[in-house]
Amino acid sequence: MKVLVTGAGGFIGSHLVEALVEKGRDVRAFVRYNASNKWGWLDEIDDIQNDIEIFAGDVRDPNGVREAMRGIDVVYHLAALISIPYSYHSPDTYVDTNVTGTLNVLQAARDLGTDKIVHTSTSEVYGSAQFVPITEEHPLQGRSPYAASKIGADQMALSFYRSFDTPVAVIRPFNTYGPRQSTRAVIPTIITQIASGRRTLELGNLHPTRDFSFVEDTVRGFMAVAESHEAIGEVVNVGSGFEISIGDLVDLIAEAMDVTVTVETDEERTRPERSEVERLYADISKAEELLGWTPTHGGRDGFEEGLRKTAAWFSRKENLQHYKAGTYAV
Repeated sequence: MKVLVTGAGGFIGSHLVEALVEKGRDVRAFVRYNASNKWGWLDEIDDIQNDIEIFAGDVRDPNGVREAMRGIDVVYHLAALISIPYSYHSPDTYVDTNVTGTLNVLQAARDLGTDKIVHTSTSEVYGSAQFVPITEEHPLQGRSPYAASKIGADQMALSFYRSFDTPVAVIRPFNTYGPRQSTRAVIPTIITQIASGRRTLELGNLHPTRDFSFVEDTVRGFMAVAESHEAIGEVVNVGSGFEISIGDLVDLIAEAMDVTVTVETDEERTRPERSEVERLYADISKAEELLGWTPTHGGRDGFEEGLRKTAAWFSRKENLQHYKAGTYAV
């Protein structure tokens, strides 16, 4: 089986490429073109570089996407702009990349007869929970331009399934965390500040709750969706089944790293009031029933184990040097 991973140089994408290579898949990794020939996190994974084919392009370019998808059986479509704060002042780029980029993948898949497309959604499309745990039937609420663009991309993907029988499945990860994640996310933000020696942390709101999914579990979810015929035309949540506030998260990370910290609110890191997502907590029963997937880092104990692994990775000097600890990453 030959597979294409768009967004392969990113956080989740690089972990997915590793797992696919380990499973013996023939992997073509779609990375964003740049004049320096950088492959994102794939540059740091020496033991798989000879086992993958790199395709440099841009998902906004339909011709490049079509060329990348020639001869491909399964497409894992992860390429997207993901930062919520950046979407506030550059929403056009989110429509171009997330909606039109997804359309380019779908059009090429329809024309080329691709066997399966796994499209990546996000729990942000739910907005603040109207009920918990959040099932796939929860109403969609675009609380940021980012979330709105992902709703548009999801609906475009599902419309191709309904209109043209394009074999699309939608995976909806909740807040994935783990090694290599950008500090635009809260867990790396906390860990890198502590690892760099800070004991007074700068953060945004502490009261929202999240359901954090360890990256290994998220990757297993992607692969389970790709391997399930029953997932075609479906949306499937992937989370941990455990909810925690950001304030309590700080305490857990500090305990894992054996430090005592205080928190100062940085107004730049807070969302506009009506844009904040107050609560996310996944119902993962559909993934369990449809895919036979369950998180290995589920519940509080699993979450604490995942945090320890993540903190250990970020605390290593050779990894921490990739980050500007304490600098707000928009």
